[in-house]
Amino acid sequence: MEKLEQLYEGKAKKVFKTDDPDVLIVDYKDDATAFNGEKRGTIVGKGVINNKMSNRVDQLLEKEGVPTHFIKELSDRETAVKKVDIVPLEVIIRNVAAGSFSKRLGVPEGTPFDEPTIEFSYKNDELGDPLINSYFAVAMKLATWDEIDTIKKYAFKVNDVLKAYFLQADIKLIDFKIEFGRYHGQIILADEISPDTCRLWDVHTNEKLDKDRFRRDLGNVEEAYNEVFHRLGL
Repeated sequence: MEKLEQLYEGKAKKVFKTDDPDVLIVDYKDDATAFNGEKRGTIVGKGVINNKMSNRVDQLLEKEGVPTHFIKELSDRETAVKKVDIVPLEVIIRNVAAGSFSKRLGVPEGTPFDEPTIEFSYKNDELGDPLINSYFAVAMKLATWDEIDTIKKYAFKVNDVLKAYFLQADIKLIDFKIEFGRYHGQIILADEISPDTCRLWDVHTNEKLDKDRFRRDLGNVEEAYNEVFHRLGL
């Protein structure tokens, strides 16, 4: 597989063409952003952590029946993935009230839910990724009803798998954001799963082990990411 020109550079990753039209190479960066890019910084080593953690999780999800874009880990920071047409929806699953949910609705952070919630945001940086519902998504032709149903089914399955995966490392999965894509007509998971995209708290102390340490200037950001990395045996 030959790595060709760069197609795209986002907040956390670079994406490259390859000599196979169905395959891209993702290169994970140490750059960190928050609040739609208003806050910027660097979390040293997070590119390696996010790459390896995402790849481990993707392989776990594949075994549990959730199709993903993962093909092969190429190096500490680079992975070959299937080229997809991204569905422009951010899918957020919440098990415990935190972050924007608590801010919007006045539910104290840390309040557990009897059942997980799901919400969609329209993936559009210029508009600030506004919250929408499934009817909006279909009306705007972002996805069909069948695709929405598939996305919901997979998202809740991802939640079940991740909760168990993190719990064996004494980590509580508070919430997470994922995205999906179309690959030859099939909906597949096409996003990283990492301390950048998940809220992860220590089971015993509720210490935050995720990007909130960067967002909220809590300090020890690299240490938290490394703690997750080591607890999961990556």
